[in-house]
Amino acid sequence: MAHTSSTDRAGTVVAVVGESSADALAAFEGLPGVATLSLRDSEPGLAARRIGAARSPWVVHDADPLVHVASAWVELYEERATLGTLEAEVDNALDSFQRGDAIMPDYYVVLDPDTADTTWRHWWCGALGHRAPRRVLPAQAPANPRDRALRALLTALPTSRPWPDPTAWLPGLAFEVPDRVGLRDRGVA
Repeated sequence: MAHTSSTDRAGTVVAVVGESSADALAAFEGLPGVATLSLRDSEPGLAARRIGAARSPWVVHDADPLVHVASAWVELYEERATLGTLEAEVDNALDSFQRGDAIMPDYYVVLDPDTADTTWRHWWCGALGHRAPRRVLPAQAPANPRDRALRALLTALPTSRPWPDPTAWLPGLAFEVPDRVGLRDRGVA
């Protein structure tokens, strides 16, 4: 399935998300072995093809395959959307993964999660991060175009289990309540 198949692509795929993602991509520009792809506003299928075609040890981009799912989840818990909206976005994402029009990154670098709105922070560090905690990495937005801390992050990516198949966890997102994510799985009420 396209969400994790490393045999279909070379390298480690890193999605950079947050308001300063363009600045972060610029910080990775010119690094040997790093392909940086600005894909945020691209059609999802095109973004997936460009990511899949990159042949570098690291592929860093700003196209989040779960952006619509994330927005629907946040809006549901901020009482601005319905459960049906989230379910429709989950179905669309699963269809995109199945068709190969979306590729789940190996890692997410979340820029400045401490300054994100509360529900968004719960999405990145809770609902999404709970599925593969060492694959969602908080980072400061780059201070300058050659930010060493952000660049060093690529060489120190933690090893971890891969993302579980999205079909196993995306349909249950409605039950991942902000401030409570993961507690049900640990027997904490």
